Amino acid sequence: MAGFSYEFGFIGMGNMGLAMMKGLLGNYEPGKLTFSDKSRERMEDVAARTGVNFSSDNESCAKQSRCVILAVKPQQLDRVIEGLRDAVSEEQIVISIAPGVSVADLREKFGRPLRIVRAMPNTPALVGEGMTGVTFDPALFDEEETALIRGFFTSFGRVELVEEKLIDAVVCVSGSSPAYVYMFIEALADSAVKYGLPRAVACEMAAQAVLGSAKMVLETGKHPGELKDQVCSPGGTTIAGVAALEEYGLRNAVIKASDACYAKCSKIS
Repeated sequence: MAGFSYEFGFIGMGNMGLAMMKGLLGNYEPGKLTFSDKSRERMEDVAARTGVNFSSDNESCAKQSRCVILAVKPQQLDRVIEGLRDAVSEEQIVISIAPGVSVADLREKFGRPLRIVRAMPNTPALVGEGMTGVTFDPALFDEEETALIRGFFTSFGRVELVEEKLIDAVVCVSGSSPAYVYMFIEALADSAVKYGLPRAVACEMAAQAVLGSAKMVLETGKHPGELKDQVCSPGGTTIAGVAALEEYGLRNAVIKASDACYAKCSKIS
């Protein structure tokens, strides 16, 4: 990485930035990474926890980094980019995780044709089980850079390359959905507590059921409906529960949640 002190530099160190950094630390020495954040207290805390040194400000962080990760929220983006216009060049790779902000928008904000990767990761990256949808123009990156980009995202989970017009759908199915899953786990645990199971045990069982079920989908390659049918014995307890979920609109509620999420992304755009 001739000319750069760091392989990756994070602008912003919230939960998502920290999750991605922790993933990278499985493949890179702390000295290959740097970051900046508006909170000095936050920077000192993260540095103490990870061994990664922070930069004095956003501009110095960006100038020294081969890959510049914009790990900030959409409402913070204009202010952050304003301070980075002269710090980022076309030879660097810029990665943005801001929902609703297109590659074209980002180039316009920077005022130059930067090489930009737009991504939508999710918070399970904190435990190495993230899911990220990524979009970029492969023609702008050589083979080594493409491998670097993919390696960045796979360091904290799985990655899928998608067309940019589909990235808002990624927000729905992956970026925001962990919140819905946590709500389901909480509700499922509550239902067991109602019948006397200790809360800690109920939460563990509900969470493991979700984890195991997800692993079945990913590792068997079977359609979720087929796996559901395998649990539903004729006239049994599970099909009775499934019928109740259908009656009270589980599927419709999930789809409506995605509709609301997609509409919000469109509004940001």
